[in-house]
Amino acid sequence: MPYRKGVASVWRDAESRYRLIGTKCEKCGELYFPPRVLCKKCGEKTVKFKFSGRGEIISYTTVHSPPAGFQKPYSLAIIRLEEGPIVLGMLTGTNPPKIGAKVIPAFRKISEDGKSGVIRYGIKFEVV
Repeated sequence: MPYRKGVASVWRDAESRYRLIGTKCEKCGELYFPPRVLCKKCGEKTVKFKFSGRGEIISYTTVHSPPAGFQKPYSLAIIRLEEGPIVLGMLTGTNPPKIGAKVIPAFRKISEDGKSGVIRYGIKFEVV
């Protein structure tokens, strides 16, 4: 039988998905998102680190033909967080984004499985 991600693992991942929790190396201070157990730079253990979510758009694309359950159009951006790591995230709103625009995190609906299905929430980024 093929492996299926269970409900328990979804809740285990919720902290990093909903609160931008990554990790910081105890020795050299390198920051990671998504979280890592060991530092890629020096090999030491990492500890939890909460990112502010504030950052700057360094690239983006607008999706006009999304998968089922997503509103259209929506924009995806590559964002450099203030603390350094680069993340991919959906943007709120329908205005075309601009490279260099500042963003803040916003907890929003990501998708839903039909009108009476599961609604998925998570972090999107809002241009300020």
